[in-house]
Amino acid sequence: MKNVLLIISILCCAQTSFAQGESAFQEGEWFKFEMSYSGFFKAGNATLSVDETNLDGKPVYHVTGKGWTTGAIKWVFKVKDRYESYFDRETGVPYKFIRKIDEGGHTKNIEIAFDHNKKEALVENKKYNTLSKIVTEPNVHDMVSAFYYLRNNYETNDIIVGDVVELDIFFDEENFGFKLKYLGKETIKVDINGSEVKVKTLKFRPYVMAGRVFKEEESLTLWVSADENKIPLKIQADLAVGSLRADLIEYKGLKHYFPIQFD
Repeated sequence: MKNVLLIISILCCAQTSFAQGESAFQEGEWFKFEMSYSGFFKAGNATLSVDETNLDGKPVYHVTGKGWTTGAIKWVFKVKDRYESYFDRETGVPYKFIRKIDEGGHTKNIEIAFDHNKKEALVENKKYNTLSKIVTEPNVHDMVSAFYYLRNNYETNDIIVGDVVELDIFFDEENFGFKLKYLGKETIKVDINGSEVKVKTLKFRPYVMAGRVFKEEESLTLWVSADENKIPLKIQADLAVGSLRADLIEYKGLKHYFPIQFD
């Protein structure tokens, strides 16, 4: 369960074609995911919700992500995570990012303000009452804004198997490059809003750092609906110990028609 909300936020090319078209999402969109460990044990839930507001006079989307353990696991390793991103409604670049987590007693409370003109991030660590300025890449994203930016701007009509998209991301106090490889199309069965349905998907491989958490850098697989919504439907993570799976189980407020097929 640890860092699952983080995984969902960033999941969803040598640079491939990016095209600003009609938005893939809107205010009121809401997702709920169910996590399971090693295919058997329910580990917890996570939600993502979209609102519209203004930040320092700028019209922004405000996305809130929450994650928490459920059932017997929470008595062994309790998790309560909250991520928030405020990003521009037109360009998608973030202005503010909040990460407040409690994972088995390990806590963080970090707030980041982005100045894209100066290419700087002002990082406020509220747990230790510290401030630091760090140079960023141009138009850098946070973990949450990156996911919504890709939904809006990654043109998927003409992609071919093997295409890789790259994006600069800033997290906590560090810049790093994010890569997402396209694996092909696949129709999968999902249980959403109480019904088992078939959905046509695009399958991706986000690259991660192998080590303490992930088994290897190709340990994640992501399935996204092959329609205008680009809904994250399923995530499979092979961990150093066991595996973790996240499945979309509820949604509401989609902007576009969602094509599904009943058996």
